[in-house]
Amino acid sequence: MELNLHEWGDPGAPPLVCLHGVTAHGRRFRKLAEERLASRFHVLAPDLRGHGFSDWEPPWTIATYAHDVLETLDAAGVRHAPFVGHSLGGRLVLELAALDRERVERAVLLDPAIQILPHVGYDFAELERVGQSYSSREEAVDAKVAEYNCPRGFIEDEIREHLVAARDGTFRFRYCQSAAVSLFGELCTPPPPAETLRVQTLLLYADVFGLVREEQVEAYRAALGGLLEVVTVPGGHVVYWEAYDATADAVERFLTR
Repeated sequence: MELNLHEWGDPGAPPLVCLHGVTAHGRRFRKLAEERLASRFHVLAPDLRGHGFSDWEPPWTIATYAHDVLETLDAAGVRHAPFVGHSLGGRLVLELAALDRERVERAVLLDPAIQILPHVGYDFAELERVGQSYSSREEAVDAKVAEYNCPRGFIEDEIREHLVAARDGTFRFRYCQSAAVSLFGELCTPPPPAETLRVQTLLLYADVFGLVREEQVEAYRAALGGLLEVVTVPGGHVVYWEAYDATADAVERFLTR
């Protein structure tokens, strides 16, 4: 499937691909792109299958998602690029490096869902199965401000870009709940071996959130050696919201040095 693309920067500049997490969308990278990356790169951020303005039909498997990204980049003429991946997007970067060794020039993994524990995947999937709707945009803003420790403006941007009115008059975020449920199960499956990621890599994760486990960090240290830079930031899973300055500084420094 060819995915909907969000783009920033000069189309003639070197490409940089950003991949979002479950329930998110490509425009989540807007602030990072506009403030830190688009002056040097042509930033491309697809809406993954089941998210945003891309098609929503199954299969919702990691293998399908990786091939969707390859098909979309081929159509855009992007054969080689650095990749930034958050959560599911980080796992997809690992999958792409294993599928197409020459495609990934550098890897930025932002609190990546390398392989989540089964009970965590179950809990996340159950939350998505039940779903969440809001009576108004204001209610959605207040709920997300309470959930995330980040500036209110980040949430207001998200609501403008990603919240839509449902037929029953309530508001929901623009993604497929069935896809999210399936993906949380997929993220419990083993990733490619750490040894397949043979590029310079920034692994940035929230040290108190717990999605990235110490044994995973050590596996990539052993496999990559001097190719790996590890940065921890405070806050929760959405590191480019909850630790924006620290995350943006590390990403910009890594990609431009």
